[in-house]
Amino acid sequence: MRDEPRDHQDAAQWSPLDSDGWYAARNATTALRDILTAAGMEKDFPYLRADLNAFGHGLIELGRVSPATAERLAELLRLALASGRSSNSGSDESTEQRTRED
Repeated sequence: MRDEPRDHQDAAQWSPLDSDGWYAARNATTALRDILTAAGMEKDFPYLRADLNAFGHGLIELGRVSPATAERLAELLRLALASGRSSNSGSDESTEQRTRED
């Protein structure tokens, strides 16, 4: 058994770098980090990191945040949702207007 050639990787040879989940988690964490930095919140998420669970699924660890940080994040999400709704309703109006003109 010891001298048999190994055609597969065992757990001791596995690397997260061989996992699509790791790259997805890393890319998502980088995108989130960039947005938090732009919002001036880079110091408010000290535990932000990419991770991989035992099944090879990529995860993003946000960690614990202060109540003030949670409230600020909630407000930013509310503003983003409101902005998305208003831009969607604007595009509906322009589509409706173009339909009338045709």
